Amino acid sequence: MRHRVAYHSARSLQHVQQIRQQPKRLLQEAGFDVVEPLESHLCYGSAGTYNLLQPENATRLRDSKIANIESIGPHLIAAGNVGCIMQIASGTGLPVVHTVELLDWATGGPRPTALTTSPAG
Repeated sequence: MRHRVAYHSARSLQHVQQIRQQPKRLLQEAGFDVVEPLESHLCYGSAGTYNLLQPENATRLRDSKIANIESIGPHLIAAGNVGCIMQIASGTGLPVVHTVELLDWATGGPRPTALTTSPAG
C-alpha cells in the first residue's frame, strides 16, 4: 500500500530556514505519496506559547489547519516539529508522525508508534 501523506511544514522551517521542498522530496523518494493541504504556509496556532496564552485563537487556527488537511484525504500526517505534531494530533483522528520516523520506516526501521494502532499502518 502506498501511503498518502499530508505534509505539514513548520513555520520555522518554511519562513526562517527557507526549507520547503526538501522534506517532501525525501518522503516522495522513500515511496510516499505526498500531498500538501491548502494554506500550508499558515500557522496552526502553536507557535511558542501562543496556544497557552491564546487558547481559543489557537484552537480555531488548529481546527482550520486540520480541516484543510483532512479535506485532501491523507492516510497520515507528517511534520518535522514536535510542537506541530502535538498540536495537530490533539485535533484529528489521523496518525501524526515525525518526518524522520517515516523515512526510517521506509528504509527498514520500525513502524512509527502512531501507525501501529491505525488503519494507515
